Amino acid sequence: MGKGSFKEAVYTSLPVLGGYSVLGFAFGLLVVGAALPWYAATLMSVVIFAGSGQFVLVGLLAAAAPLSSIALTTLMVNSRHMFYGLSYIEFFSSMGVKRWYMIFSLTDETYALLSLIREEEKSPEEKRILAWMVAGLNHLYWIGGSTAGALAGTYLPMVSEGVEFSMTALFIVILIEQLIQQRTFALAFVSFFSALLIYLYMRSSAFLFPSMVLMLLLLFAQYHIEKRESR
Repeated sequence: MGKGSFKEAVYTSLPVLGGYSVLGFAFGLLVVGAALPWYAATLMSVVIFAGSGQFVLVGLLAAAAPLSSIALTTLMVNSRHMFYGLSYIEFFSSMGVKRWYMIFSLTDETYALLSLIREEEKSPEEKRILAWMVAGLNHLYWIGGSTAGALAGTYLPMVSEGVEFSMTALFIVILIEQLIQQRTFALAFVSFFSALLIYLYMRSSAFLFPSMVLMLLLLFAQYHIEKRESR
């Protein structure tokens, strides 16, 4: 059962292996390019594991941003996890102590794989074991990729300029895929133009926080509208 579950977990997580290896490598290069030690990439990937939040964190650390700004920005960048994480409260609660790691390791890509696992024809225990292994493997992929990138950036002549755009590119791909599947075009356009207006008004990098607040308000509004229509 154990070996079979692990083999299935590896097979299930293979798509994430490719993405996290490349993006993690880019993150490692970015860390070294910001004059941080290579092991900072490994440490952040182990204890933070926030993907886009880590890319943002490197820029904030390089700019010597105050701790309050770092905390608020990180919270807003990863606030989307609070929404889709709600659908796994019951599933994670049935996993005992492992539920704390499942909450910590829930990323966009892991959420997508867990959604597939939950629909499979397996016993509840088999689903829990497979989900836990997939989450752990995805975390290891990110740690390995970021460590490799940081070591390569430290000991090999590599250019890290423009690497920070890799996460932006990933989110563009995710956005396009979500638009195709969910067809939430109205919300996407409203969100984009709202963020654009805030940016044009503020004319600084400080537009991120109010933009994310506005996005949360829009998501709450969409949720209540859909809930009212479903009655």
